[in-house]
Amino acid sequence: MTKSELHTLSIDQAFQHLQSSHAGLSADEAAKRLVRYGRNELPHERPFSYATVFFSQFKNILIIILLGAVAISFVLRDYVDGYVILAAISLNVVIGFIQEIRAERSLEKLRQIVTFKASVRRDGQETRIGAAELVPGDVVMLRTGNRVPADVRLVKVYDLKTNEAALTGESAPVEKIIDSLPSAVVIAERKNCAFFGTTVVRGTAEGMVIATGLDTELGKIAELLKSTKEEPTPLQHKLTIFSRQLGTTILGISSLLFVVGLLLGYDPEQMFVTAVALAVAAVPEGLVVAVTVVLAIGMRSILKQGSLVRKLVAAETLGSTTVICADKTGTLTEGIMRVVKVVTHDRHTDPRTAHQHTDTPHPDASPSYFLALEIGVLASDAYIENPDARFEHRRIIGTPTEQALTYAASQAGVNQRELAKQYRRLEEFPFDSEHKYMATLHEDSQKHRILFIKGAPEILLGKSVYIETSGKEVVLSPERRAKLSDEYRQLSKEGLRLLAVGYKKVGVDFSDLRHHLDLLNKMVIVGFMAMKDPLRLEAKATIEQAMGAGIKTVMITGDHRLTATAIASELGLPAQEGNIIEGARFEKLTHEDLPQRVHDISVYARVNPKDKLRIIDALQERGDVVAMTGDGVNDAPALKSADIGIALGSGTDVAKETADIVLLDNNFKTIVHAVEQGRIIYDNIRKIILYLLSDSFTEILLIGASLLIGLIVPGGFVLPLLASQILWINLITDGFPYVALTMEPAEGDVMKERPVSRKEHIVSRRMWLFVGLISVITAIVNLALFVSMLSHTGDVERVRTLIFTSVAIDSLLYVFSIRSLHIPIWRTNFFSNWYLIAAVGVACILQLAAIYAPILQNVFETVSLRGSDWLIVLVLCVIALIASEGGKYILFRTSRPVS
Repeated sequence: MTKSELHTLSIDQAFQHLQSSHAGLSADEAAKRLVRYGRNELPHERPFSYATVFFSQFKNILIIILLGAVAISFVLRDYVDGYVILAAISLNVVIGFIQEIRAERSLEKLRQIVTFKASVRRDGQETRIGAAELVPGDVVMLRTGNRVPADVRLVKVYDLKTNEAALTGESAPVEKIIDSLPSAVVIAERKNCAFFGTTVVRGTAEGMVIATGLDTELGKIAELLKSTKEEPTPLQHKLTIFSRQLGTTILGISSLLFVVGLLLGYDPEQMFVTAVALAVAAVPEGLVVAVTVVLAIGMRSILKQGSLVRKLVAAETLGSTTVICADKTGTLTEGIMRVVKVVTHDRHTDPRTAHQHTDTPHPDASPSYFLALEIGVLASDAYIENPDARFEHRRIIGTPTEQALTYAASQAGVNQRELAKQYRRLEEFPFDSEHKYMATLHEDSQKHRILFIKGAPEILLGKSVYIETSGKEVVLSPERRAKLSDEYRQLSKEGLRLLAVGYKKVGVDFSDLRHHLDLLNKMVIVGFMAMKDPLRLEAKATIEQAMGAGIKTVMITGDHRLTATAIASELGLPAQEGNIIEGARFEKLTHEDLPQRVHDISVYARVNPKDKLRIIDALQERGDVVAMTGDGVNDAPALKSADIGIALGSGTDVAKETADIVLLDNNFKTIVHAVEQGRIIYDNIRKIILYLLSDSFTEILLIGASLLIGLIVPGGFVLPLLASQILWINLITDGFPYVALTMEPAEGDVMKERPVSRKEHIVSRRMWLFVGLISVITAIVNLALFVSMLSHTGDVERVRTLIFTSVAIDSLLYVFSIRSLHIPIWRTNFFSNWYLIAAVGVACILQLAAIYAPILQNVFETVSLRGSDWLIVLVLCVIALIASEGGKYILFRTSRPVS
């Protein structure tokens, strides 16, 4: 029999199976089992290192191409070009390294590394040992507040409830029992076991350890996480394809040129230098820096909105998201229980809206309403740790249900300390699963004794003879009883968790009452307290906003189907029969059925970690870009498998360490804000690529055409641009504007556009046509001018300086044109990006320095231009700008991708 079947055995059978007893193991036997089973701990993930983060910055084909260019430059002793390219690589690496290290340090502040001890019975004596030393067969003691140190089969329980959110994702406490259970029950319903990593929120218990380390349910998830493959993000995939295509094209053209030159009898060294110059012209050296900078700035913007981006490329991937799989608890809901309705004899009152100010009674609230709240506090063990603090800063200690009751009473102005003085507690009758109620006996200032009761509505309603009506006790008629029953059933259908509250006056002599089999006979019912983990106020509107942006929201919950249906309806998610599925049915779906079914399903109820992985895989097979939220250890494999794993800031360390993004405020709205920022990032990356490619292809056409002319014309032909001048334009003159483009605001409402498809290339066909159009026109005009002026003047340095300046200044004007591909330059807000204006100004000054500063004239082989030369430059720039605006009008005026 395996450990996973021990819940089916009786207590004696379980002890017999593991050769243990209530007295526990002997120290010697425990030592032997420790050797056999190993330590009770999970393997730690290797912590991030500076070296790992540093070398990860080089996983980019463009970086590798540039490193090759550096090596070739140094071999040819062209040190200026080599050092300039090396500076570009270094800038990219440093920016990426700093941003990812910052994210890891921020995450470190969120982590809480806890080592804990366990109470265990060894040799018949209770002792405390490190939890890592526990072995199967040990008997452990569990108390309120304890973390369960291993998977245990419970053998004694006293009012035990555990919070299994870390394992199952659901925050509601689970009541535990010791009876044997059927073999088919799922983990969430295995109530005679307590699981490693969960916490005891109420009661005490003894349990026999049945699994440790990787054999625990938590360990199985750790193993699943380890085997889950992390796929590259859409941006990484697209940039890899783009870089590979660009690199292959550059290598092919340069090699072809080199071979043709050799066949025509040119000097091999000269042809090699020429081929390298062509490659340098073709590679957009600034692209790797630009992408890194725009992602880094995006990270900071997303952080300001409440999300910590741990991995740089994840910032953009958000913008491509087509499906958000949201864990219900804590993301779509507030993650805490709240009283949302108090049902009394004459009305339903919502404590959240019944008070004009928190901590202040509302004049219209009925006496019965306040009595119900007071009973909820008196028949409870929860307490306010800092009662003198302002209402919003008070900390309530207790189970989630009793916290909700105390919160509602405090919100209504009920003073718990004064209430405790007014009704002195004499005795408590704890809740148990058989009777389903809790009662506390109190004595008031006049020595009257009252039993305050809270419990299951069907139990209390069945025992009540009277109902409280504004200070009076009225006989509970059959009609009124039926009405209360109907209200109870209706509220249950709405997915609310209900408790009934009431009281019973007892005599001074309490001894007789203690012998009664049932304390509740002839009690007075006051009303119902309806509770739920309320939806975040903005959740529904945010889902609608996401839908308008072409993003589907999928809710994943551990709740039952009916509860999930009610919540889905409240959120505005499709909640018909075909839109909701439970884990048991989902497991039976075949691989062939999955793609169509996941397209229709909006709500998954009662799912396990493996189900979440199947959901994500099926969506990704359809071409969706999937964001997954989660907070528990059970969510970690899915967070790793999703395109974007989003962990809640309040979640477990394992979830946060696995995720790409940590949601600091736990709010679903923040995810949609981050998606919006991701779309802005993607748009800006495409603008930067367009900007750099247009320059690079203008340069490659200039150089390539010149080389072809040189192959045809006897005696060769001089290049219109030197390699050092090309690098200056690509890295310095263009450098400031493309960095400023990273700060470009959104172009219209990006959340009204459809998400970018996973299959769509980062440089679309229209964009390539646009680049080709601009590059060809600009190159032809500049080359014609170069040939004409060179034939008339013969002054190579002056004409080359003019072309150098023309290409540089043209790119500085062109950047204003490509700020929007859909709006003419004269209709854009020129002053919406002051960074760009400043960047162009600085770039102009640097270009002037390259022309007029003597030291730079020697480096770039330039001469000072005359006024007439500048007039020619201006004409060339205007022609290029007209070509750009014409290309925009032809190619992009109707291409806006509306959702």
